[in-house]
Amino acid sequence: MSTREEKKNNSEQPDEERGILFGRNVVTEFLKSGKPADTLFVSADEDEKTVSFYKALASRCGAVVKAVPSQKLTKICGSDRHQGVAVSASFCEYIALSDLLKISRESGNAPFILVADGIEDPHNLGAVLRTAECAGVHGVIIPKRGGVGVNATVHRTSAGACSHIPIARVPNIASAVRELKKAGIFCYCADMDGSICYETDLTGPVALIIGSEGFGVSRLVRDLCDGTVSLPMFGKVNSLNASAAASALIYEIVRQRNS
Repeated sequence: MSTREEKKNNSEQPDEERGILFGRNVVTEFLKSGKPADTLFVSADEDEKTVSFYKALASRCGAVVKAVPSQKLTKICGSDRHQGVAVSASFCEYIALSDLLKISRESGNAPFILVADGIEDPHNLGAVLRTAECAGVHGVIIPKRGGVGVNATVHRTSAGACSHIPIARVPNIASAVRELKKAGIFCYCADMDGSICYETDLTGPVALIIGSEGFGVSRLVRDLCDGTVSLPMFGKVNSLNASAAASALIYEIVRQRNS
């Protein structure tokens, strides 16, 4: 797929991926990212210092600033947990896979990419994105179909991390894995029957593929990978949820790369 086609594909954003983000941390991180925003709503009860702070951030995003009564802000957000601030915007500006690869190459470090193969729970995806951003992952790949996109719940759960980490949304995860391999990136999928991650060399250019909550990584994608990795299990429950497994594996890669 050409870069132009990728960008056109990524611009087709579902309605659930536009709307209201609220809460001081999430809104602050979104505005700091400099991504376009429509309107910043600030409670009329906020002090002048707080209003000035958010106005300065909003000016970087081209957002109109509106002071509204707290009760109206609650109605706009559909929640009283807005902490006095909300922003109307697109939740994520997806990038093309080719751009994500360029970012990883120009980072000055071996590429480190995370692939979410069909994660359906927005809380899981948000938690994965938060860990990935904190760990210095260069970018995340998600599918256009067969998994959740970056919606309001994902944004809140990520604590604003998805405002800072590049995310590519692709039509086909298997095709994306092929492109990663062509770029010289070794692809490993998380699988409970895989090799123990502590015994696997994960120090080079690497992509970690995390599967869906119920079915794991799809068979085709698993077959394309250079290997499978797992975490040792010592309890009676034989698996972790997607975000917990992703966090442990991501930081094992970090440990190896920095040891």
